[in-house]
Amino acid sequence: MTNAATQTPPAFPMPRSCPFGPPPQYAQARREAPISRVTLQDGKQAWLITGHAFARQFLSSDKISSNRANPGFPQLIPGVASVPLKGTIVAMDPPEHSQHRRMITNEFTVKRVKQMRPEIQRITDRSIDEMLAGPRPADLVEALSLPVPSLVICELLGVPYADRGRFQGRTKIILSRNSTSEQRRDTALWLRQYINGLVVGKETEPGEDLLSRLIDKYRDIDAYDRETLTGIGLLLLVGGHETTANMISLSVASLLDDPELLAGLRERPERTPQLVEELLRFHSIVDNATSRVVVEDFELDGVTFRAGDGVIVAAAAANHDPDVFTRPDQIDVDRGARHHLAFGFGIHQCLGQNLARLELEVVLNTLFARIPNLALADPVERLPFKSDALVYGVHRLPATW
Repeated sequence: MTNAATQTPPAFPMPRSCPFGPPPQYAQARREAPISRVTLQDGKQAWLITGHAFARQFLSSDKISSNRANPGFPQLIPGVASVPLKGTIVAMDPPEHSQHRRMITNEFTVKRVKQMRPEIQRITDRSIDEMLAGPRPADLVEALSLPVPSLVICELLGVPYADRGRFQGRTKIILSRNSTSEQRRDTALWLRQYINGLVVGKETEPGEDLLSRLIDKYRDIDAYDRETLTGIGLLLLVGGHETTANMISLSVASLLDDPELLAGLRERPERTPQLVEELLRFHSIVDNATSRVVVEDFELDGVTFRAGDGVIVAAAAANHDPDVFTRPDQIDVDRGARHHLAFGFGIHQCLGQNLARLELEVVLNTLFARIPNLALADPVERLPFKSDALVYGVHRLPATW
């Protein structure tokens, strides 16, 4: 890969050649120039960071912004930027971001999430019951990968589960690169209006759910704003099920493709948290959610970032950096991969990471314990994974038993 001034930087996103691994160009970029230039779909250029150490240093800087409304912010999904962002804390900077994150953090502590284990187990068991009672082979995505995190986030937010199909279909539109800018914008607006209606109802009829508790918290400090809470709810709703659904599907496929790895899960289920951590590193579903825009000039590894520069931190590239992870293209449960960037890094590190970990642990242990002869209906190489689909959408994953 070359980024000579006389040549146009390579296109981004970069195509994947393997359903489980990052684009091959990531490794090439990391070797030749771990901070390089790329060309986005809208024709603009941005920086791409592929090295683990540089990624952490960059995301720790106080000279970068998450504000999607900044003209220099790298827009990877055209059309979404036009949607109102009030309350979307991933697009906020301190001190505004700090205030809202403090209000939500206690809802996702390890202790709080552990209290949800019985409910997650119940939801998982019910989904597997329905899958076993249905046709064979089953579509694992529709039968298990999507329902479990969807039900969990619905219960957490107080969303009627009967509405799950309405927002699941619409989040796929936002995440699909086949959608037009108008479709993404209209869909995001619809989702925001849906959450707004939910919040309005809970203002007068609160329940035992996160949105109701947040309404009380903000009112207690005389800082309640309906639009802000709507944005927070939308972020949790969309972010709380699509990424975990992808991780469930890919984790199951990885285990079924590796008999030794699967045997280890069955023989020592107490090590599943370590397995989950390594699978998160290996697949790095939210590959480029750590995009930022520079707001003040600074230098990193001899590269000068100018105010207004868009920067993409490729988590999948950083998580496969051989300087940090020995044999990064292999799943090694013993490596201890907690320093991966699958949940981002810095002040915007994913709020729901403890919940995602627990959901994956419960689903994997339960699925393979209850269906010991689970197998893929088609070999991995025939599964319908396409280039960048690991980042932008969920796939059909046929299974039989």
